[in-house]
Parts: sequence; C-alpha cells; structure tokens
Amino acid sequence: MKNAKDRISSLLDPNSFVELGARVTARSTDFNPGAKKAPSDGVVTGYGLIDNHLIYIYAQDPSVLGGSIGEMHAKKIIALYKLAISTGAPILGLLDSIGLRLEEGTDALHAFAGIYQIMSKASGLIPQMSVVYGKCGGGLALIPSLSDFTFMAKDAELFVNSPNALTGNVETNNDTSLAQAKATSGNVDFVGDETEIIDEIHKLMAVLPANNEDHRILADMDDLNRSSENTDIDLPRFSRFACIFRNQTSLCQRYDHRFIATGRSYHSHYCE
Repeated sequence: MKNAKDRISSLLDPNSFVELGARVTARSTDFNPGAKKAPSDGVVTGYGLIDNHLIYIYAQDPSVLGGSIGEMHAKKIIALYKLAISTGAPILGLLDSIGLRLEEGTDALHAFAGIYQIMSKASGLIPQMSVVYGKCGGGLALIPSLSDFTFMAKDAELFVNSPNALTGNVETNNDTSLAQAKATSGNVDFVGDETEIIDEIHKLMAVLPANNEDHRILADMDDLNRSSENTDIDLPRFSRFACIFRNQTSLCQRYDHRFIATGRSYHSHYCE
C-alpha cells in the first residue's frame, strides 16, 4: 500500500511538490492520546504541478491514526483551500480514512463543518476533485459529493452509513459502498485502478480551466466553426469543457477526441 507522499509523487510532475504544514500535529489532550504520535496529523498538504499546471493537493495517510479527521487535520485542509482560492488554482483531495476522530469529540465535528463550509465557498470559483482510495465513510463521504469530479479506486469503499446496516444489503447481494455501485448511481465519475485514475486526472487537467476567470485555449485548436458529421446542433465556442449531450460520438468527432465523458457508468452512451 502506498503512503500519502507516494501517491502525491506518482501524480505530480517530478520534483514539483512543495509540502505545507509538515510539522503540524494533533493538539488534543482528551482521553490521554499523548502516546499516539500523529505526524502531520494524518494528512499531507501542499502544491505542485500536473503537466506544468499548478494544483493544490492533499492526501490522507491511513498509517497515521487511520487517517482520521481531527481538528488540526481539517485546519490543514481548510488552509490549503484558502490558498487555492486566493491563487485561482484547482485542488485535489486523495481520500483514505476511517472517518471522524472520536477522541477529539466536538472539535472533530467542528472540523468537518469547516471543510464543508470552505468547499461550498470554493464551488464555482475553482475546480475541486476527489479521489477515493481505501475507505471513505461517514461525514467524510460528503467531500466527494461536494467535489466537481470524483474518481474512485476499484477496491475502495464510499458510504455514509455502514452498508451492512441496511436490510438485505450485504456484500454477496448488493454492497452499495463499492465503486461500481457508486458509479452506476452517478456518485462517481470514473472508476479504475491507480494507474488509470492518474491517467484520467492528467487528461482532465489538460482541458480544465484553472478557475472561473481562466480562458484556457488549447495550442492546436482548429477552426471553432468547423462542421462535423452526424450532428445538427450548433455548439457554442466555450463548450470544450466536459458536458453531457445526447450524441456523444458527435462530440468526440467535433473536439478531436478530447471530449471527456463524466459519469460514464451512469450515462449509457459515451465515447471511448
């Protein structure tokens, strides 16, 4: 199993990652947690480049208190969000956590609220992406829902309530926490192994604007008024971004196969 820094390194351009808040650790003294060391409080935060595009990134470390979210853990994520908003750059979260850190009680609950609030403020200003690795349960499951794009590993689990708490919902029947179930229900945009997820993120970053005021234009863009076969709709100039239309094959032809279909398992017709 890769740790948080390995996951970040495999995604970003070589030697581009700059870590922030590396010395932050848990400050709670309730329930005598002093003997438990929490380096970086279970989350690595910073910024780097993906194909020379700036991106802010955080990755939860399941080897540190299960990657659980406590007060300082959340404050690091919130601080990173504020930097991303102020600089107008996308943000990406790599999620792998057992959820709320119960030892910190209401401080941990307040931490969740702070993350929800900053994500809501960032909505419409900067692109927000989440990748679900391992477990992502309870209040943590709202983070992918608040994101613009969600990726999920094939062996990951995403749930609010424990799936087995639902009558008849067992692993042998219909485990709704699994990746394919989430993709089919429209909660996840892409499912794959780690290599496939990294590849899809790079494809998305190539066409994604950095913020709501960015007008990124591809260097080799052809005539915007070029006609294409099998379509009778006049698409607007700005429609290079991932949108769902009925005839996606035509969109692939129109945009030189750079069209990115989101929610592929939810939508039955998509281009390869």
